[in-house]
Amino acid sequence: MAKNHDVKAVVVNEAKEKLEKASSFVLVDYKGINVEDVTELRKKFRDAGVDYKVYKNTLFKRATGEIGLDAIHEQLQGPVAIAFGYGDVVAPAKVLNQFIKEHPKTTISVKAGVVEGKIMDASQMKALGDLPSKEILLSMLLGALQGSIRNLAYSLDQIREKKEAQA
Repeated sequence: MAKNHDVKAVVVNEAKEKLEKASSFVLVDYKGINVEDVTELRKKFRDAGVDYKVYKNTLFKRATGEIGLDAIHEQLQGPVAIAFGYGDVVAPAKVLNQFIKEHPKTTISVKAGVVEGKIMDASQMKALGDLPSKEILLSMLLGALQGSIRNLAYSLDQIREKKEAQA
């Protein structure tokens, strides 16, 4: 009996370490997905630097409870897998959204998630996953700033020309 308890303690500690290390994670309802699709999904997660793991709900509840994420417990019912993102906070949601779009017949879905300690529901996680990548957002920002600076320079040049014409 003590051996079983030790095994469970190791699993809880592993989950807790992943939770503490992760910048975000997504709870995935994976019922109805076949082995071939799960293998493809795991590969996509791995390529994006995301850990995809299945824990017993009771053990994962213990781990989340130990780090103060008790509010996520209501989502831990039925078959639940967890996708842990370590670098890019949107990576787990983005990979999952893309997979769902590519496999419309699959019943896999997002239950909820946590991004930098903030609990998000399924719709918020979907919206997060639909955001453009960080690089694209930065280039959009730079484009907007460049346009604004160009307009400012043009306006200042017009004012300079007007003052020169008056002088």
